[in-house]
Amino acid sequence: MLFADDLTSFAPLRAGDDRIGVIDVGSNSVRMVVFEGGRRCPAMVFNEKVLCGLGAELGKTGRLAPVGRERALRAIQRFMTLAQGLRVGSLVGVATAALREAEDGVAFGEQIREETRLNLQIISGEDEARLAAQGVLFGDPEASGLVIDLGGASMEICPIVNGEPLTGVTTRLGPQRLASANGDRTDMREMIDTALTPVAQDFAAHSHRLNLVGGAWRALGRVQLHLTGHPLTILHEYEIAADEAHDLALWTAQADSEMLASMPGVPGGRVGTLPQAAFLLSALLDHFEPDDLKISGFGLREGVCYDYLPDLVRAQSPLISTCRGQERTRARAPGFGAELADWLMPVMAPETPAEERLIRAACHLVDVSWRAHPDYRATSCLEVVTRANVSSAGHAGRAFMAAALLTRYKGGRKALSGAPFLKLLADAQVEQAMRLGALMRLGATIAGTTRGYLEHCPIRLDDDLVLIPDATGQHVLGEEIDKRLAQAARAFGVSAAVIAPE
Repeated sequence: MLFADDLTSFAPLRAGDDRIGVIDVGSNSVRMVVFEGGRRCPAMVFNEKVLCGLGAELGKTGRLAPVGRERALRAIQRFMTLAQGLRVGSLVGVATAALREAEDGVAFGEQIREETRLNLQIISGEDEARLAAQGVLFGDPEASGLVIDLGGASMEICPIVNGEPLTGVTTRLGPQRLASANGDRTDMREMIDTALTPVAQDFAAHSHRLNLVGGAWRALGRVQLHLTGHPLTILHEYEIAADEAHDLALWTAQADSEMLASMPGVPGGRVGTLPQAAFLLSALLDHFEPDDLKISGFGLREGVCYDYLPDLVRAQSPLISTCRGQERTRARAPGFGAELADWLMPVMAPETPAEERLIRAACHLVDVSWRAHPDYRATSCLEVVTRANVSSAGHAGRAFMAAALLTRYKGGRKALSGAPFLKLLADAQVEQAMRLGALMRLGATIAGTTRGYLEHCPIRLDDDLVLIPDATGQHVLGEEIDKRLAQAARAFGVSAAVIAPE
Protein backbone atom coordinates (compact mmCIF):
# COMPACT_ATOMS: atom_id res chain seq x y z
CA MET A 1 0.00 0.00 0.00
CA LEU A 2 1.49 3.33 -1.06
CA PHE A 3 -0.35 5.73 1.23
CA ALA A 4 -2.81 5.66 4.08
CA ASP A 5 -6.49 5.52 3.16
CA ASP A 6 -7.12 8.93 4.65
CA LEU A 7 -4.61 10.73 2.41
CA THR A 8 -6.36 13.76 0.91
CA SER A 9 -5.38 16.78 -1.10
CA PHE A 10 -3.97 19.58 1.03
CA ALA A 11 -3.34 17.11 3.89
CA PRO A 12 -1.31 18.56 6.79
CA LEU A 13 2.37 17.79 6.98
CA ARG A 14 3.54 15.46 9.72
CA ALA A 15 6.73 17.46 10.29
CA GLY A 16 8.07 20.83 9.20
CA ASP A 17 10.81 19.29 7.08
CA ASP A 18 8.56 16.80 5.25
CA ARG A 19 8.76 16.90 1.48
CA ILE A 20 5.72 18.32 -0.29
CA GLY A 21 4.49 16.64 -3.48
CA VAL A 22 2.12 18.36 -5.91
CA ILE A 23 0.42 16.56 -8.78
CA ASP A 24 -1.07 19.15 -11.12
CA VAL A 25 -3.59 17.83 -13.65
CA GLY A 26 -3.92 20.56 -16.25
CA SER A 27 -5.45 20.98 -19.67
CA ASN A 28 -2.16 20.41 -21.48
CA SER A 29 -0.04 18.42 -19.06
CA VAL A 30 0.08 16.35 -15.91
CA ARG A 31 3.08 17.15 -13.74
CA MET A 32 4.44 16.11 -10.36
CA VAL A 33 6.82 18.35 -8.44
CA VAL A 34 8.33 17.37 -5.09
CA PHE A 35 9.72 20.19 -2.95
CA GLU A 36 12.14 20.10 -0.04
CA GLY A 37 10.42 20.79 3.25
CA GLY A 38 11.11 23.52 5.80
CA ARG A 39 12.76 25.98 3.37
CA ARG A 40 11.67 29.45 2.27
CA CYS A 41 12.64 28.74 -1.33
CA PRO A 42 12.82 24.95 -1.41
CA ALA A 43 14.58 23.17 -4.22
CA MET A 44 12.68 20.75 -6.44
CA VAL A 45 13.67 17.21 -5.57
CA PHE A 46 11.64 15.88 -8.51
CA ASN A 47 9.98 17.59 -11.48
CA GLU A 48 8.41 15.65 -14.35
CA LYS A 49 5.77 16.57 -16.90
CA VAL A 50 3.74 14.46 -19.31
CA LEU A 51 1.92 16.25 -22.14
CA CYS A 52 -1.48 14.55 -22.08
CA GLY A 53 -3.75 17.05 -23.84
CA LEU A 54 -6.76 16.40 -21.63
CA GLY A 55 -8.43 19.59 -22.81
CA ALA A 56 -7.55 19.28 -26.49
CA GLU A 57 -11.16 18.53 -27.51
CA LEU A 58 -12.93 20.56 -24.84
CA GLY A 59 -13.88 23.40 -27.15
CA LYS A 60 -15.47 21.02 -29.67
CA THR A 61 -17.01 18.24 -27.57
CA GLY A 62 -17.19 19.64 -24.05
CA ARG A 63 -15.48 16.47 -22.87
CA LEU A 64 -11.95 15.34 -22.04
CA ALA A 65 -9.90 13.82 -24.85
CA PRO A 66 -10.05 9.98 -24.54
CA VAL A 67 -6.38 9.55 -25.40
CA GLY A 68 -5.56 12.28 -22.90
CA ARG A 69 -7.43 10.42 -20.17
CA GLU A 70 -5.42 7.26 -20.79
CA ARG A 71 -2.12 9.13 -20.76
CA ALA A 72 -3.06 11.07 -17.63
CA LEU A 73 -3.97 7.91 -15.73
CA ARG A 74 -0.66 6.30 -16.64
CA ALA A 75 1.26 9.40 -15.61
CA ILE A 76 -0.52 9.70 -12.26
CA GLN A 77 0.02 6.01 -11.50
CA ARG A 78 3.72 6.47 -12.14
CA PHE A 79 3.87 9.55 -9.93
CA MET A 80 2.03 7.83 -7.08
CA THR A 81 4.45 4.92 -7.30
CA LEU A 82 7.48 7.22 -7.19
CA ALA A 83 6.13 9.41 -4.39
CA GLN A 84 6.85 6.89 -1.67
CA GLY A 85 10.42 6.37 -2.79
CA LEU A 86 10.83 10.14 -2.83
CA ARG A 87 9.71 10.25 0.83
CA VAL A 88 6.82 12.64 0.22
CA GLY A 89 5.28 13.69 3.52
CA SER A 90 2.11 15.15 2.04
CA LEU A 91 0.85 14.68 -1.50
CA VAL A 92 -1.43 17.31 -3.00
CA GLY A 93 -3.53 16.61 -6.09
CA VAL A 94 -5.11 19.54 -7.94
CA ALA A 95 -6.98 19.69 -11.23
CA THR A 96 -7.72 22.88 -13.12
CA ALA A 97 -9.85 24.07 -16.05
CA ALA A 98 -10.11 20.90 -18.11
CA LEU A 99 -11.66 18.80 -15.32
CA ARG A 100 -13.50 21.80 -13.92
CA GLU A 101 -15.37 22.46 -17.17
CA ALA A 102 -15.59 19.09 -18.91
CA GLU A 103 -18.87 17.16 -18.74
CA ASP A 104 -16.93 14.10 -17.63
CA GLY A 105 -14.46 15.95 -15.40
CA VAL A 106 -15.90 14.89 -12.04
CA ALA A 107 -16.27 11.30 -13.21
CA PHE A 108 -12.67 11.26 -14.34
CA GLY A 109 -11.59 12.58 -10.95
CA GLU A 110 -13.37 9.64 -9.32
CA GLN A 111 -11.70 7.23 -11.73
CA ILE A 112 -8.32 8.68 -10.79
CA ARG A 113 -9.08 8.11 -7.10
CA GLU A 114 -10.17 4.52 -7.67
CA GLU A 115 -7.30 3.51 -9.94
CA THR A 116 -4.39 5.51 -8.51
CA ARG A 117 -5.47 6.34 -4.93
CA LEU A 118 -4.92 10.06 -5.52
CA ASN A 119 -7.69 12.16 -4.02
CA LEU A 120 -7.78 14.87 -6.67
CA GLN A 121 -9.27 18.25 -5.81
CA ILE A 122 -10.86 20.05 -8.75
CA ILE A 123 -10.24 23.65 -7.78
CA SER A 124 -12.32 26.67 -8.75
CA GLY A 125 -11.09 29.32 -11.17
CA GLU A 126 -10.76 31.79 -8.30
CA ASP A 127 -8.62 29.32 -6.33
CA GLU A 128 -6.49 28.67 -9.39
CA ALA A 129 -5.92 32.42 -9.78
CA ARG A 130 -5.02 32.75 -6.07
CA LEU A 131 -2.58 29.85 -6.15
CA ALA A 132 -0.87 31.22 -9.26
CA ALA A 133 -0.47 34.58 -7.52
CA GLN A 134 0.89 32.83 -4.43
CA GLY A 135 3.37 31.10 -6.71
CA VAL A 136 4.66 34.48 -7.87
CA LEU A 137 4.92 35.62 -4.24
CA PHE A 138 6.71 32.37 -3.42
CA GLY A 139 9.55 33.64 -5.60
CA ASP A 140 9.26 37.37 -4.92
CA PRO A 141 7.50 38.64 -1.78
CA GLU A 142 7.63 42.19 -3.19
CA ALA A 143 5.83 41.31 -6.43
CA SER A 144 2.98 43.56 -7.49
CA GLY A 145 0.66 44.07 -10.43
CA LEU A 146 -1.46 41.47 -12.19
CA VAL A 147 -0.66 37.77 -12.38
CA ILE A 148 -1.68 36.34 -15.75
CA ASP A 149 -1.70 32.53 -15.58
CA LEU A 150 -2.22 31.00 -19.01
CA GLY A 151 -3.12 27.33 -19.19
CA GLY A 152 -4.40 25.25 -22.06
CA ALA A 153 -8.12 25.89 -21.57
CA SER A 154 -8.25 28.97 -19.35
CA MET A 155 -6.46 32.11 -18.29
CA GLU A 156 -6.57 33.35 -14.69
CA ILE A 157 -5.97 36.97 -13.68
CA CYS A 158 -5.25 37.97 -10.09
CA PRO A 159 -3.98 41.26 -8.60
CA ILE A 160 -1.24 41.31 -5.97
CA VAL A 161 -1.30 44.22 -3.52
CA ASN A 162 1.01 44.66 -0.52
CA GLY A 163 2.27 41.10 -0.77
CA GLU A 164 -1.18 39.50 -0.85
CA PRO A 165 -3.33 38.18 -3.71
CA LEU A 166 -6.73 39.81 -4.08
CA THR A 167 -9.75 38.00 -5.52
CA GLY A 168 -8.95 36.86 -9.04
CA VAL A 169 -11.01 35.77 -12.00
CA THR A 170 -10.88 33.01 -14.58
CA THR A 171 -11.54 33.34 -18.31
CA ARG A 172 -11.95 30.83 -21.15
CA LEU A 173 -8.99 32.23 -23.06
CA GLY A 174 -6.55 29.32 -23.15
CA PRO A 175 -4.93 28.53 -26.52
CA GLN A 176 -7.05 25.39 -26.84
CA ARG A 177 -10.19 27.55 -26.62
CA LEU A 178 -8.84 30.15 -29.03
CA ALA A 179 -8.02 27.43 -31.53
CA SER A 180 -11.77 26.86 -31.90
CA ALA A 181 -11.85 30.10 -33.89
CA ASN A 182 -10.09 28.13 -36.67
CA GLY A 183 -7.56 30.87 -37.33
CA ASP A 184 -10.15 33.60 -37.87
CA ARG A 185 -8.49 36.54 -36.12
CA THR A 186 -11.65 38.63 -36.09
CA ASP A 187 -13.54 35.92 -34.19
CA MET A 188 -10.56 35.33 -31.92
CA ARG A 189 -10.23 39.01 -31.05
CA GLU A 190 -13.95 39.25 -30.37
CA MET A 191 -13.70 36.33 -27.93
CA ILE A 192 -10.76 37.99 -26.17
CA ASP A 193 -12.28 41.47 -26.02
CA THR A 194 -15.56 40.13 -24.63
CA ALA A 195 -13.69 38.40 -21.79
CA LEU A 196 -11.09 41.11 -21.03
CA THR A 197 -13.05 44.37 -21.25
CA PRO A 198 -14.81 44.07 -17.84
CA VAL A 199 -11.69 42.63 -16.20
CA ALA A 200 -9.52 45.48 -17.47
CA GLN A 201 -11.94 47.98 -15.97
CA ASP A 202 -11.98 46.24 -12.60
CA PHE A 203 -8.20 45.73 -12.40
CA ALA A 204 -6.98 48.96 -14.04
CA ALA A 205 -5.39 50.17 -10.79
CA HIS A 206 -3.11 47.13 -10.64
CA SER A 207 -2.04 46.78 -14.27
CA HIS A 208 1.36 48.55 -14.13
CA ARG A 209 3.04 45.16 -14.47
CA LEU A 210 1.87 41.84 -15.92
CA ASN A 211 3.46 38.85 -14.14
CA LEU A 212 3.26 36.05 -16.68
CA VAL A 213 2.79 32.47 -15.44
CA GLY A 214 2.53 29.36 -17.60
CA GLY A 215 4.33 27.38 -20.28
CA ALA A 216 3.01 29.37 -23.23
CA TRP A 217 4.38 32.63 -21.80
CA ARG A 218 7.70 30.96 -21.05
CA ALA A 219 7.89 29.75 -24.64
CA LEU A 220 7.33 33.33 -25.83
CA GLY A 221 10.03 34.40 -23.41
CA ARG A 222 12.42 31.94 -25.06
CA VAL A 223 11.67 33.55 -28.40
CA GLN A 224 12.44 37.00 -26.96
CA LEU A 225 15.70 35.81 -25.38
CA HIS A 226 16.83 34.54 -28.76
CA LEU A 227 15.71 37.58 -30.75
CA THR A 228 17.41 40.05 -28.41
CA GLY A 229 20.57 38.08 -27.55
CA HIS A 230 19.89 38.54 -23.84
CA PRO A 231 23.04 37.56 -21.88
CA LEU A 232 21.23 35.26 -19.44
CA THR A 233 19.15 32.33 -20.66
CA ILE A 234 17.15 32.07 -17.44
CA LEU A 235 13.46 32.88 -17.91
CA HIS A 236 12.55 33.40 -14.25
CA GLU A 237 12.25 37.14 -13.50
CA TYR A 238 13.02 38.09 -17.11
CA GLU A 239 11.56 41.56 -17.72
CA ILE A 240 10.25 42.80 -21.05
CA ALA A 241 9.27 46.42 -21.71
CA ALA A 242 5.77 46.93 -23.06
CA ASP A 243 6.92 48.18 -26.48
CA GLU A 244 9.27 45.19 -26.85
CA ALA A 245 6.39 42.87 -25.90
CA HIS A 246 4.26 44.41 -28.67
CA ASP A 247 7.02 43.68 -31.17
CA LEU A 248 7.44 40.14 -29.82
CA ALA A 249 3.71 39.41 -30.16
CA LEU A 250 3.63 40.75 -33.73
CA TRP A 251 6.73 38.80 -34.80
CA THR A 252 5.56 35.52 -33.25
CA ALA A 253 2.04 35.78 -34.68
CA GLN A 254 3.52 36.10 -38.17
CA ALA A 255 6.32 33.51 -37.83
CA ASP A 256 5.88 30.10 -39.41
CA SER A 257 6.08 26.90 -37.38
CA GLU A 258 9.52 25.94 -38.71
CA MET A 259 11.00 29.23 -37.58
CA LEU A 260 9.45 28.89 -34.11
CA ALA A 261 10.58 25.28 -33.77
CA SER A 262 14.16 26.33 -34.51
CA MET A 263 14.25 28.71 -31.54
CA PRO A 264 16.54 27.40 -28.77
CA GLY A 265 14.60 26.19 -25.76
CA VAL A 266 11.12 26.49 -27.32
CA PRO A 267 9.36 23.17 -26.62
CA GLY A 268 8.10 21.43 -29.73
CA GLY A 269 4.72 20.88 -28.06
CA ARG A 270 4.25 24.66 -27.72
CA VAL A 271 4.96 25.62 -31.33
CA GLY A 272 1.39 24.95 -32.51
CA THR A 273 -0.20 27.24 -29.93
CA LEU A 274 2.40 30.03 -29.86
CA PRO A 275 0.59 32.17 -32.47
CA GLN A 276 -2.58 32.11 -30.35
CA ALA A 277 -0.57 32.98 -27.25
CA ALA A 278 1.09 35.85 -29.11
CA PHE A 279 -2.29 37.13 -30.32
CA LEU A 280 -3.58 36.96 -26.76
CA LEU A 281 -0.50 38.81 -25.46
CA SER A 282 -1.13 41.61 -27.93
CA ALA A 283 -4.70 41.93 -26.66
CA LEU A 284 -3.55 41.95 -23.02
CA LEU A 285 -1.17 44.79 -23.79
CA ASP A 286 -3.98 46.74 -25.46
CA HIS A 287 -6.45 46.21 -22.61
CA PHE A 288 -4.17 46.67 -19.59
CA GLU A 289 -1.50 49.04 -20.98
CA PRO A 290 1.22 47.87 -18.55
CA ASP A 291 4.64 49.48 -18.17
CA ASP A 292 6.35 46.11 -18.46
CA LEU A 293 6.00 42.35 -18.21
CA LYS A 294 7.85 39.91 -15.98
CA ILE A 295 8.01 36.18 -16.57
CA SER A 296 7.77 33.97 -13.50
CA GLY A 297 9.18 30.47 -13.46
CA PHE A 298 6.81 29.73 -10.59
CA GLY A 299 3.07 29.22 -10.57
CA LEU A 300 0.27 27.10 -9.19
CA ARG A 301 2.48 24.30 -7.86
CA GLU A 302 4.68 26.75 -5.96
CA GLY A 303 1.50 28.45 -4.78
CA VAL A 304 0.38 25.16 -3.23
CA CYS A 305 3.78 24.80 -1.56
CA TYR A 306 3.44 28.40 -0.29
CA ASP A 307 0.25 27.32 1.49
CA TYR A 308 2.37 25.00 3.62
CA LEU A 309 4.98 27.55 4.67
CA PRO A 310 4.62 28.76 8.28
CA ASP A 311 4.39 32.54 8.68
CA LEU A 312 7.90 32.62 10.16
CA VAL A 313 9.31 30.94 7.04
CA ARG A 314 7.20 33.06 4.66
CA ALA A 315 8.72 36.19 6.21
CA GLN A 316 12.23 35.14 5.16
CA SER A 317 13.85 36.47 2.00
CA PRO A 318 13.90 33.81 -0.74
CA LEU A 319 17.20 35.21 -2.01
CA ILE A 320 18.96 35.20 1.36
CA SER A 321 17.49 31.81 2.27
CA THR A 322 18.72 30.22 -0.98
CA CYS A 323 22.22 31.70 -0.76
CA ARG A 324 22.49 30.80 2.92
CA GLY A 325 21.52 27.26 1.99
CA GLN A 326 24.31 27.17 -0.61
CA GLU A 327 26.76 28.35 2.05
CA ARG A 328 25.51 25.83 4.61
CA THR A 329 26.14 22.86 2.33
CA ARG A 330 29.19 24.01 0.34
CA ALA A 331 31.32 26.50 2.30
CA ARG A 332 34.17 25.68 4.68
CA ALA A 333 32.81 27.75 7.55
CA PRO A 334 29.04 28.24 7.26
CA GLY A 335 28.07 31.49 8.95
CA PHE A 336 31.14 33.38 7.78
CA GLY A 337 29.07 35.07 5.07
CA ALA A 338 26.84 36.78 7.63
CA GLU A 339 29.90 38.00 9.57
CA LEU A 340 31.47 39.27 6.35
CA ALA A 341 28.29 41.15 5.41
CA ASP A 342 28.05 42.81 8.84
CA TRP A 343 31.76 43.75 8.64
CA LEU A 344 31.65 45.42 5.23
CA MET A 345 28.11 46.84 5.26
CA PRO A 346 29.04 50.21 6.89
CA VAL A 347 31.57 50.79 4.10
CA MET A 348 29.22 49.73 1.30
CA ALA A 349 26.39 51.90 2.72
CA PRO A 350 23.55 50.47 0.58
CA GLU A 351 20.84 52.96 -0.31
CA THR A 352 17.89 50.53 -0.43
CA PRO A 353 16.82 47.30 1.29
CA ALA A 354 17.02 45.54 -2.08
CA GLU A 355 20.66 46.58 -2.51
CA GLU A 356 21.47 45.40 1.01
CA ARG A 357 19.89 42.01 0.27
CA LEU A 358 22.05 41.60 -2.82
CA ILE A 359 25.18 42.43 -0.85
CA ARG A 360 24.30 39.99 1.91
CA ALA A 361 23.39 37.28 -0.60
CA ALA A 362 26.74 37.67 -2.38
CA CYS A 363 28.56 37.42 0.95
CA HIS A 364 26.88 34.07 1.65
CA LEU A 365 28.32 32.83 -1.66
CA VAL A 366 31.85 34.07 -1.03
CA ASP A 367 33.29 30.61 -0.27
CA VAL A 368 30.95 28.12 -1.95
CA SER A 369 33.42 27.37 -4.75
CA TRP A 370 36.48 26.62 -2.64
CA ARG A 371 36.63 22.97 -3.78
CA ALA A 372 36.97 23.97 -7.44
CA HIS A 373 40.41 24.15 -9.05
CA PRO A 374 41.89 27.63 -8.42
CA ASP A 375 41.81 28.37 -12.15
CA TYR A 376 38.03 27.75 -12.22
CA ARG A 377 36.81 29.10 -8.89
CA ALA A 378 35.64 32.35 -10.41
CA THR A 379 33.80 30.48 -13.18
CA SER A 380 32.25 28.12 -10.64
CA CYS A 381 31.04 31.02 -8.53
CA LEU A 382 29.67 32.73 -11.62
CA GLU A 383 27.63 29.65 -12.48
CA VAL A 384 26.16 29.56 -8.96
CA VAL A 385 24.79 33.07 -9.47
CA THR A 386 23.73 32.95 -13.09
CA ARG A 387 22.36 29.40 -13.29
CA ALA A 388 21.20 28.43 -9.80
CA ASN A 389 17.55 28.47 -8.77
CA VAL A 390 17.92 31.90 -7.16
CA SER A 391 14.80 34.03 -6.80
CA SER A 392 13.89 37.65 -5.96
CA ALA A 393 17.20 38.95 -7.33
CA GLY A 394 16.14 39.71 -10.89
CA HIS A 395 18.50 39.47 -13.85
CA ALA A 396 20.29 42.70 -12.97
CA GLY A 397 20.68 41.46 -9.39
CA ARG A 398 22.23 38.22 -10.61
CA ALA A 399 24.62 40.24 -12.77
CA PHE A 400 25.56 42.43 -9.79
CA MET A 401 26.38 39.42 -7.61
CA ALA A 402 28.28 37.77 -10.46
CA ALA A 403 30.42 40.88 -10.99
CA ALA A 404 31.15 41.09 -7.26
CA LEU A 405 32.15 37.42 -7.00
CA LEU A 406 34.35 37.58 -10.10
CA THR A 407 36.14 40.56 -8.54
CA ARG A 408 36.41 38.67 -5.24
CA TYR A 409 38.38 35.88 -6.91
CA LYS A 410 40.30 37.72 -9.64
CA GLY A 411 40.48 41.32 -8.48
CA GLY A 412 40.50 44.48 -10.56
CA ARG A 413 38.58 45.66 -13.61
CA LYS A 414 40.37 43.14 -15.81
CA ALA A 415 38.37 40.36 -14.13
CA LEU A 416 35.19 41.74 -15.71
CA SER A 417 36.60 42.38 -19.16
CA GLY A 418 34.22 41.10 -21.80
CA ALA A 419 31.65 39.68 -19.35
CA PRO A 420 28.38 39.76 -21.38
CA PHE A 421 26.12 40.09 -18.35
CA LEU A 422 27.57 43.54 -17.58
CA LYS A 423 25.24 45.10 -20.14
CA LEU A 424 22.42 44.45 -17.65
CA LEU A 425 24.04 46.92 -15.22
CA ALA A 426 24.55 50.68 -15.25
CA ASP A 427 28.14 51.89 -14.89
CA ALA A 428 27.51 52.93 -11.28
CA GLN A 429 26.27 49.42 -10.45
CA VAL A 430 29.38 47.86 -11.97
CA GLU A 431 31.57 50.13 -9.84
CA GLN A 432 29.59 49.22 -6.73
CA ALA A 433 29.91 45.50 -7.51
CA MET A 434 33.68 45.86 -7.91
CA ARG A 435 33.91 47.63 -4.54
CA LEU A 436 31.93 44.83 -2.94
CA GLY A 437 34.15 42.21 -4.57
CA ALA A 438 37.29 43.97 -3.35
CA LEU A 439 35.96 44.12 0.22
CA MET A 440 34.91 40.46 0.11
CA ARG A 441 38.41 39.58 -1.11
CA LEU A 442 39.95 41.57 1.74
CA GLY A 443 37.64 40.17 4.41
CA ALA A 444 38.08 36.56 3.24
CA THR A 445 41.86 37.01 3.31
CA ILE A 446 41.91 38.58 6.80
CA ALA A 447 39.84 35.79 8.34
CA GLY A 448 40.85 32.92 6.06
CA THR A 449 37.05 32.54 5.62
CA THR A 450 36.95 31.51 9.29
CA ARG A 451 34.45 32.85 11.79
CA GLY A 452 35.39 35.05 14.70
CA TYR A 453 38.24 37.16 13.29
CA LEU A 454 36.63 40.03 11.41
CA GLU A 455 35.21 41.51 14.61
CA HIS A 456 38.81 42.17 15.66
CA CYS A 457 39.57 44.09 12.46
CA PRO A 458 36.78 46.64 11.87
CA ILE A 459 36.99 48.79 8.77
CA ARG A 460 35.70 52.26 7.96
CA LEU A 461 35.62 54.62 5.01
CA ASP A 462 36.31 58.32 5.53
CA ASP A 463 39.08 60.15 3.67
CA ASP A 464 40.85 56.78 3.47
CA LEU A 465 39.84 53.14 3.71
CA VAL A 466 40.97 52.40 7.23
CA LEU A 467 41.52 49.05 8.95
CA ILE A 468 41.43 49.29 12.73
CA PRO A 469 42.70 46.02 14.26
CA ASP A 470 42.61 45.45 17.99
CA ALA A 471 45.29 43.50 19.84
CA THR A 472 43.93 40.18 18.61
CA GLY A 473 43.47 41.51 15.08
CA GLN A 474 47.12 42.51 14.92
CA HIS A 475 48.05 38.83 14.88
CA VAL A 476 46.18 38.11 11.63
CA LEU A 477 47.62 41.03 9.65
CA GLY A 478 50.47 40.66 7.19
CA GLU A 479 51.76 41.54 3.73
CA GLU A 480 48.87 39.83 1.95
CA ILE A 481 46.41 41.90 3.97
CA ASP A 482 48.27 45.10 3.06
CA LYS A 483 47.99 44.19 -0.64
CA ARG A 484 44.29 43.38 -0.46
CA LEU A 485 43.56 46.54 1.55
CA ALA A 486 45.33 48.64 -1.07
CA GLN A 487 43.29 46.97 -3.83
CA ALA A 488 40.05 47.70 -1.99
CA ALA A 489 41.07 51.30 -1.38
CA ARG A 490 41.74 51.78 -5.11
CA ALA A 491 38.24 50.47 -5.86
CA PHE A 492 36.88 53.30 -3.70
CA GLY A 493 39.31 55.87 -5.12
CA VAL A 494 41.03 56.54 -1.80
CA SER A 495 44.22 55.57 0.01
CA ALA A 496 44.60 52.70 2.48
CA ALA A 497 45.56 53.03 6.11
CA VAL A 498 45.94 50.82 9.18
CA ILE A 499 45.50 52.26 12.64
CA ALA A 500 47.42 50.17 15.17
CA PRO A 501 46.07 49.78 18.73
CA GLU A 502 47.62 51.99 21.37
